[in-house]
Amino acid sequence: MSTSPSNSTAPALTPELEAKTVRNYPADWSDLDTKAIDTVRVLAADAVQNCGSGHPGTAMSLAPLAYTLYQRVLNHDPKDPEWAGRDRFVLSVGHSSLTQYIQLFLGGFGLEMDDLKALRTWGSLTPGHPEVHHTKGVEITTGPLGQGLASSVGMAMAARKERGLFDPEAPAGESPFDHFIYTICSDGDVQEGVTSEASSLAGTQKLGNLIVFWDDNNISIEDDTNVAFQEDTAARYEAYGWHVQTVESGEDVVAILEAVKKAQAESERPSFIRVKTVIGYPAPNKMNTGGVHGAALGDDEVAAVKDVLGFDPEQSFFIEDEVLAHTRKLTERGAATHAEWQKKFDAWATANPDNKALFDRMTARELPADFDAELPAWQAGEKLATRKASEAAIQALAAKVPEMWGGSADLAGSNNTVIKGADSFGPDSITTTTWTASPTGRNLHFGIREHGMSAIMNGIALHGNTRVYGGTFLIFSEYMYPAVRLGALMSTDTYYVWTHDSIGLGEDGPTHQPVETLAALRAIPNLSVIRPADANETAQAWAAAFEYKAAPKGLALSRQGLPVLEGTAEKAHDGVRRGAYVLVEGSKETPDVILIATGSEVQLAVEAAQTLEEAGTATRVVSAPCLEWFDEQDEAYRESVLPSAVRARVSIEAAVAMPWFKYTGTFGRNVSLEHFGASAPAEELFEKFGFTADAVVTAAQESLAAAAKA
Repeated sequence: MSTSPSNSTAPALTPELEAKTVRNYPADWSDLDTKAIDTVRVLAADAVQNCGSGHPGTAMSLAPLAYTLYQRVLNHDPKDPEWAGRDRFVLSVGHSSLTQYIQLFLGGFGLEMDDLKALRTWGSLTPGHPEVHHTKGVEITTGPLGQGLASSVGMAMAARKERGLFDPEAPAGESPFDHFIYTICSDGDVQEGVTSEASSLAGTQKLGNLIVFWDDNNISIEDDTNVAFQEDTAARYEAYGWHVQTVESGEDVVAILEAVKKAQAESERPSFIRVKTVIGYPAPNKMNTGGVHGAALGDDEVAAVKDVLGFDPEQSFFIEDEVLAHTRKLTERGAATHAEWQKKFDAWATANPDNKALFDRMTARELPADFDAELPAWQAGEKLATRKASEAAIQALAAKVPEMWGGSADLAGSNNTVIKGADSFGPDSITTTTWTASPTGRNLHFGIREHGMSAIMNGIALHGNTRVYGGTFLIFSEYMYPAVRLGALMSTDTYYVWTHDSIGLGEDGPTHQPVETLAALRAIPNLSVIRPADANETAQAWAAAFEYKAAPKGLALSRQGLPVLEGTAEKAHDGVRRGAYVLVEGSKETPDVILIATGSEVQLAVEAAQTLEEAGTATRVVSAPCLEWFDEQDEAYRESVLPSAVRARVSIEAAVAMPWFKYTGTFGRNVSLEHFGASAPAEELFEKFGFTADAVVTAAQESLAAAAKA
């Protein structure tokens, strides 16, 4: 069935644009479906016009695709939007949030017309970009272009991993854990580097459960994308190993459904479906221009759209009762689909009680009672790099926590992230002479794709409740930063293994030596940065990170060997969980000076304290592996560690001092690194840059003198 817009005043289009707007509907399509799609366009225009800002154009042109997916393709239940068996939908083109909000309204997920009227306003359920945990039915926070598509790769990987944990023997397509990840992306998404990284890996991983729709409209904020973007994107995705199709008209529902069917049948390759649209269609004066991308249409153009589509230009936020009743039948279909799945799930649960227990524990985000029973401990005087201690902790935890998996951005041997004895995750085709791959493997190989790795980890964490970690050098966390920040915003349960954390890296020089990096990471709300002082703190850091709430955590670990310090074997269990603790008490109940340090510099604080004590200065050493956790402690505990009466304080950390001033105060001193490093052996760099016990003693004396003058 083919139709055109209901009003004869529809704008004349060029042949090229005409081809992108040919309407074609399946035989069981009704006039109510057509009216629903046109209502979507009008509501998108009204909502942006009402609040005065937003992105109407893409929401208008994507109306047929989004409606078809929500009403006819996705397995989901509006009354239980977190149902474990659902398909996942990712709107990578997050600025077109109305594309999703209006479908959630039509489908009965909980949004009502008043929510659309409240678009982009304080306290609304319809913020400018979709936010997970805020609006029911939204799976992921998107907005920074590329992140959604990259994270959908992680969701597809997680779906396969979870199937491998719970139901590995089921035939393909027969498990209650088989489902699809559907993603809509934009011209902007496929220009972003993070999508190239993740899409390349998706092809290598043969993620047949991932179906991506590219909204190919050739328009961005600066108008025609030809000014900056001309490559053959479909060919690029073919080169990545994807199954690629093209839908010539975004109004052709028949072609969309046929493409979906073919994509679902393609089990060995992810699918990339190019959908040609005209942005802002059918706005007669602004469609196919940058002006319709990110601004309200204006009263006259909104009225013109309504006239073209046969709506009353004097009415705003209008939907016919019959149309809404029709679209909300999705709740009945969703409940029926859910009920059928539940039968399959219950049969699986009966046949697999141990796996069902694992599923329940993971769903509750609980750990095995003895998850940390085998964590290693070290005696004072031993010496090893904290990255090596982390490796030992990973082995101990992996033996107890089957949902733990992870890897590195091609630095497994340096980050020490391999789970020994475990296969690599992926199809047999990625097996090499070094690595053996299987669909249930635990070692992830992200390749040299730090940004893609962190975005993929977000998707893995959002999909289910596995515990995923990813490693690289701390300096390259700066390649990860956008996805790390977004993960913190979403409270994703991700674990970063950031090694080579200071000038202790040595000879590789300033390009690889993080100086500003810790401060930049600590500035991200809801991210825990943990820099342990020795091996015992490192093991406990892993356990504490697992016990902590769902939110990103990053371990900053040394390349160089560090001495195991006196007292950490006894104190690290509680001390690390508190974020900071008294490692060495001074000779007086109230010390004269407090030395606060993290990581490799704690040993300098301990050595300096001995010198100061010998000179009659009562000196306390505080190890502060995680400032964020320390700040969360109650005032009484914080006062017990850093008593306000002691104003002479010194921080020691081989990085910029920016995070430390609130702890050291007016009279404090900060032994820090306020410039880039250099290429030389680590020991020489620490000495040249003033990271010695003598320098700490001098700083303490200066702080004592300053406090005494006050």
